[in-house]
Amino acid sequence: MSAVPGGEIAADEHCVVSHLPLITPDGVHESAYLGHLVVEPRRHVGELGDLTPAEASSFGQLASLASAGLRAAGAEHVYAAVIGHGVEHLHLHLLPRYPGTPREYWWTKVDEWPDAPRGGAAEISDLADRIRAELLS
Repeated sequence: MSAVPGGEIAADEHCVVSHLPLITPDGVHESAYLGHLVVEPRRHVGELGDLTPAEASSFGQLASLASAGLRAAGAEHVYAAVIGHGVEHLHLHLLPRYPGTPREYWWTKVDEWPDAPRGGAAEISDLADRIRAELLS
């Protein structure tokens, strides 16, 4: 099993966008919330304020591009958060909210909804391919 199904969805010399891995600090997971993307710099930095101007530009541009890709792939809204508690490396979580998600599951509970779209490596790879295709169109 690949730790990061779908590989790089978008990238440049400074930053990369990928799907949330199935192997995390919490252990190995058989599925993940579909569309939970992560934007991170290639260089190790701990905080947003540690980015160089070029890295910050790339970080923001790729976050915007990935968010647009999630919306084109069916999300009605995309949440963004930098948390920094589990992994000491800057990364931005992009969490899509899909149509039909009950309001009580919006924002921090979006992936806790019992009917939330989840998938394993194959489903994540398929979604990554769809998002890449949207970004190229």
